[in-house]
Amino acid sequence: MSQGVVRTIKDLVIKVEFEKELPKIGDLVIPRSRRKGLLLVNSLEAGNMATCLNIQSDRTIEKNMVVDLTGKGIEVPVGSQTIGRIFDALGRPLDGQPAAGSDVPVRDIMRLPRRSTSFAISKPQILETGVKVIDFFTPFVKGRKVGIIGGAGVGKTVLTMELINNIAKSGSGLSFFAGIGERIREGHELYETLKEHDLLKNTCMYFGQMNENPVVRSLVAVSAVASAEYFRDEEHKDILFFADNMYRYIQAHNEVATILDQIPSEGGYEPTIFSDVKTLQDRLSSNENGSITSVQTIYVPADDLSDPAVQMIQHELDSIIVLSRKVAEQGIRPAVDLTRTSSSLLTPEIVGERHYVLSIQVQSLLQKYESLKNIIAIIGENELSPTDRSDYAKAKQLIKYFTQNMFVTESLNGLKGEYVSREDTLKGIEEIIV
Repeated sequence: MSQGVVRTIKDLVIKVEFEKELPKIGDLVIPRSRRKGLLLVNSLEAGNMATCLNIQSDRTIEKNMVVDLTGKGIEVPVGSQTIGRIFDALGRPLDGQPAAGSDVPVRDIMRLPRRSTSFAISKPQILETGVKVIDFFTPFVKGRKVGIIGGAGVGKTVLTMELINNIAKSGSGLSFFAGIGERIREGHELYETLKEHDLLKNTCMYFGQMNENPVVRSLVAVSAVASAEYFRDEEHKDILFFADNMYRYIQAHNEVATILDQIPSEGGYEPTIFSDVKTLQDRLSSNENGSITSVQTIYVPADDLSDPAVQMIQHELDSIIVLSRKVAEQGIRPAVDLTRTSSSLLTPEIVGERHYVLSIQVQSLLQKYESLKNIIAIIGENELSPTDRSDYAKAKQLIKYFTQNMFVTESLNGLKGEYVSREDTLKGIEEIIV
């Protein structure tokens, strides 16, 4: 077996010198320490030196310790036996159940699937979520990407849990959930909610939460995507992929870049931010075997939507649902900012002429409502013209109409959850604006 020797240790960065055979980037090597914590080869340097990342935060590694090559990268279990289970970034179970057996197939998370050359674009297929504000403003289209953007505590995870609950109930496809750097409590709540509603049988989860080191947090999304790719390519399944939270994914890469002494970009993030985002997003794609429809939450630091990382992720999405603190403070749930929420999929070809025309009328009323608010604050509503008064009242009705009780919060607030079909949503809007 080929060997190397630990030369320097700096926090999670360990430099290993190899005599003959060098490992490949992305390979795992194992030090002969007490814990035998895995090291991931991050880069190769002159002088047969490999820069490795200490995935498991093994503090028993010492200088001059011997390291053995494994000849393989991080492999996660895939296939039907992984459904209903929770795994970490290394494919180890987190649900207290036994690890996958030797007969379960595995997949190298860094191995990119074969690129399709003959993928014919099929007719867009709309997936109904039962959430009025989403089905109307940002329709879910199979194989596309939707982002839920907002600051801390405005309801990103709750809305994601509701979508998993509603879409999984319809039995359309297989759901994957990647918990990236979020609270452990939220992961536990999601697991219990899915278990309670008997939805685990269609769901596979990967968690790398806040308590994990940045290396694990940066890898967990890739592990989940690799597993989803297997189901898409080998089992021809349609996948619903939920990632919570994409900003934490960039944050983890930024922390890794810092400990590797990389010079940050102008925005303060890692110099590789563009490729970090693109590499993952490009794998969340569809081909002739099946589709991956992704829902990604994006934390907005200090509620600043112009943050470089937020902008970078936004460019990869087809639809953007913006959650606002101002709206949340008014007691409106979900706290969607209707004027800033947008979708490139809201076209007559995809949603139909009726839905498209209604969306333009609604956006026009909401824009007018925003401009009239400041005037009303000064002169009062009675001073408006009859037309303006009527439009203002309609906009207020619409804002109220788009509020909705969630199934996943029933146990918290005692209010029964609602599922509203897209057809009923359109009818309700027509009744208000006609």
